[in-house]
Amino acid sequence: MAKTFKEVMADAGISMDFQACGTAPTEIVDREIVLEPHDRVKKLKNIFMKTLSSANNEFPYWYTREYMKLDSEIPVVRRAKALKRAFSNLTPVIYPGEKLVMHKAPFFRGSFPMPWLSEGFYVAKEDELYQDAMKRGSASADEHSKFGQGGGNVVASFGKVISIAGKFGMRQEEVPALIELSKMWVGKSVDDLGHKYEQMVPNYETKEKIMRNIVCMFDSGYTLPQGREVINYYYPLEYGFDGIIKIAREMKDKVAGRADGDGMVGMNRLYNYEAVIHVVEGVQKWILNYAEEARRLEAAEKDGTQRKEYAEIAECLEWIAHNPPRTFREAFQMIETIHLAVLNEDAISGMSPGRIGQVLYPYFEQDIEAGRLTEDEALELLELDRLVKTSIDCFASMGVVGGVLSGNTFNTVSVGGLDKDGKSAVNRLEYLVLKAAASNAMPQSTIALLYDEKLPEDFLVLAAEVIKTGAGYPAFMNNQIAQDFLLSHYGPEGMHIEEARAWAIGGCLETSAGCWKPLHLNGKEYWIPGGCGQPTSVGVHFVSMPKILELTLYNGIDQRSGEQVFQPHGKRLDTYEELWEQFKLYWQEAVDVLALTNNIQHDVWRKNNMAVFNSMLKPDCLENGHLINELGYRYNATYNVESTGTVTCVNSLAAIRKLVFDDKKVDLETFKKALKENFGFRTAHEVNSFSIADQQKRDDDDGKWDELHFQCLQAPKYGNDEAYADQILLEWENFFCPDCYNYESLYGHPMYPCQISVSTHGAMGSATIASPDGRLAGTTFADASLSAYPGTDRNGPFALMNSASIWDHSMSQNSQLNIKIHPSAIKGVEGSRKLVDLTKAYMRKGGFHVQYNVVDSKMLRKAQDNPDEYRDLMVRVAGFTQYWVEIGKAVQDELIARTEYEGV
Repeated sequence: MAKTFKEVMADAGISMDFQACGTAPTEIVDREIVLEPHDRVKKLKNIFMKTLSSANNEFPYWYTREYMKLDSEIPVVRRAKALKRAFSNLTPVIYPGEKLVMHKAPFFRGSFPMPWLSEGFYVAKEDELYQDAMKRGSASADEHSKFGQGGGNVVASFGKVISIAGKFGMRQEEVPALIELSKMWVGKSVDDLGHKYEQMVPNYETKEKIMRNIVCMFDSGYTLPQGREVINYYYPLEYGFDGIIKIAREMKDKVAGRADGDGMVGMNRLYNYEAVIHVVEGVQKWILNYAEEARRLEAAEKDGTQRKEYAEIAECLEWIAHNPPRTFREAFQMIETIHLAVLNEDAISGMSPGRIGQVLYPYFEQDIEAGRLTEDEALELLELDRLVKTSIDCFASMGVVGGVLSGNTFNTVSVGGLDKDGKSAVNRLEYLVLKAAASNAMPQSTIALLYDEKLPEDFLVLAAEVIKTGAGYPAFMNNQIAQDFLLSHYGPEGMHIEEARAWAIGGCLETSAGCWKPLHLNGKEYWIPGGCGQPTSVGVHFVSMPKILELTLYNGIDQRSGEQVFQPHGKRLDTYEELWEQFKLYWQEAVDVLALTNNIQHDVWRKNNMAVFNSMLKPDCLENGHLINELGYRYNATYNVESTGTVTCVNSLAAIRKLVFDDKKVDLETFKKALKENFGFRTAHEVNSFSIADQQKRDDDDGKWDELHFQCLQAPKYGNDEAYADQILLEWENFFCPDCYNYESLYGHPMYPCQISVSTHGAMGSATIASPDGRLAGTTFADASLSAYPGTDRNGPFALMNSASIWDHSMSQNSQLNIKIHPSAIKGVEGSRKLVDLTKAYMRKGGFHVQYNVVDSKMLRKAQDNPDEYRDLMVRVAGFTQYWVEIGKAVQDELIARTEYEGV
């Protein structure tokens, strides 16, 4: 067999074990801290571990049946009534030992399709409708997306179970029903209507070529139109569901027939309040169905302890179906129910619970003082909550769920930050949130720590110890940087410093606007934070910077497909400056046409698929009578432009600048030929590995590109606190961040930059030829936006942080830096302190985000070979944590290859 890249490098005296700041022990080192959850949690967790993700047609059947019946109804009321019917008919399932009950679907783990958003994927593969759907550019992402072969993924059909989207198992006899339901939405779905109208954008053909060649990962309006935001639980907690219906009825009397100076949109308030009543009634019926099931189980149960628990579940649900919660448990069950209800209303990833340790604190404080609750009981509920959140799945295409989300749904909980008055917001319950994240280490909820200098030191040390469990959380986010960004971007909509302090992370890493609301409990007033903005990450999704560079080099032609994506620029690119200017022009052309087409998709969505329940929760919809689709939220400038492959592109530009224009080692045409020939290597798809170390030389390779490839690998690289490459990053950020404000969302607000890649660095790397930094064809890009490319950061973590903080992070909604550390490097109390100090240093330099993977790379290699032995091994992928066995091999390979720091 031809030599692998790793062997070629070894011949040159270069190791590819990618260690820095020391040498790892020869034996595998496990995580230093391993904790166990409460017994009941452990039993339920065992069920989860053995459960495959499932889907059925219950919700879509009842929704479609009611919706089609009401074709003469006002659209928002029609949708509300369909949602009410679907919620009212969901089968309740309660497992012995559960205390926080209710599930997204009638499975321990699962979801259901929503063909009213996009139906083409679900019709029979031999059907012409399916074939037509597959011709669309957006379908290309599926070809480059893979799930892990283990865990809860149903990657292939077996027995009488059919694999849907490579993720969900559906009973064979239900598939014809799914096809029939899907066909009822042909020509009516958001996908079909959006596709019909987006073609009217003059440059639409370019958009299709962009999607077909995976310059952009996927459309944001068809599959996951909502999410990456922070939910708000205030109104149900303060008023209860009966109270909300009462408010809506009173408001109907006030607004019926009145435009109130708001033209015809003002008239919509009547229908919106009517819709709110219908949807809330549906959710109430859903809750009461669960209460009825608990009563049934109580009557049948022989065990006295379990019978009592069923009775407590029923009493809790019967109360919160109508009234504001009185206790910590009732409040917890209510926010759990609300969370699931929002996720059932629409296809959503990244509906973050927000700062629940502060939202639930009033109930915790009063229950503790009254002796109704112990901290251990609260801890057990927090552990159970993690089980519920991890069991939530999102139903979408392979490209979206596998290529972007890696099966996660990003229910991020935020802790820390400041309170309304600018003091540390940390409370005793937030310490328990962190402890539960360690004792029941599961992928969700991911934890975001809103770092501020005012936070208690022991809280930060506890966070470092949680990281040492290997869970990958909490990630640290810079509170001051986030506030600066929010005030800068939302200032024109009226945000002030007090409200900026209410922010939290939505999705995995999106800075999201929040506000404070006064919650009253037993005569005491508490100010609680919650989300108050539209969904984010719903603008232009994941534009590949290395692919834009490839198109710049090759006159607009994709070298993998041979397709002319952009009009030829016809330039010789004689200088670096000329190349850089053309790169920016192609970037702007891509973002412009994607913004226009996505605006149409979202406009069709808002007119046909209104978010009634989610809208009602957010300030100020209930007060002003307008939903999300009518700018009812307090903050609406939430659309963004997302980049992918930043560091791979920066390193590539540095290599071209150095080798072609500064040192003149090679001319550009020769360089391009070497890239096209993949430096004499086979492609990653031919090798079936996406790690650069495993790439193999072609049998017929004559070594003519070896010297140039070596020079590319040795060219300046980002992450070493060296100006050559870091300045290119600075130039990019100073172009990209303000440029996003040139594009307008459908709500008439400027967009802003979002710099996360989620899992797209795997799928998009898969579709890109070799890059000038020496990366080979088909292998992954560097992850995130500020992580170094594996093996290229050689001067230690502080040097990497210096490189990452060269630009002003407050210009962007986020940035993302991931660092892998060997467990032995931060061992003991001293190691925890080192981790805190390292983090503080980065935050003080102006970094926004850093997260740590504390894992031995040897363990990852062993887990790749023996997945069954590592079912519960978790890793931090991008802005989220996932089970190792459930992520695709391309991302696994990239995680193994990341530089491992042996010392801090």
